[in-house]
Amino acid sequence: MAYVVIAKWTAQEGNEEAVAGVLAQMVEPTRAEPGNLAYVIHRDPEDPRVFLLYEQYADEGAYAAHGASEHFQRLAVGQGFDLLDSREREFYATWEAGS
Repeated sequence: MAYVVIAKWTAQEGNEEAVAGVLAQMVEPTRAEPGNLAYVIHRDPEDPRVFLLYEQYADEGAYAAHGASEHFQRLAVGQGFDLLDSREREFYATWEAGS
């Protein structure tokens, strides 16, 4: 089973493109993390302030390593979070029917 994170970032009005820039910089280094299985960013077509992140990791430890990574601390914590009205996260495990 993989560890799945669904994160929703809502940018402050006027900071939509700055948040988009931070998230764009997060893609390559996050996908290169040893425990990362997927990192996909979506943007609400009706509200450009809203971003939905689908993240999948080998396990919860890999997700913790992501949170402690240099790029997450520098980009998300150091820049992105201050540009948000809200940040929500939900956590799941992959599941297969019959399991």
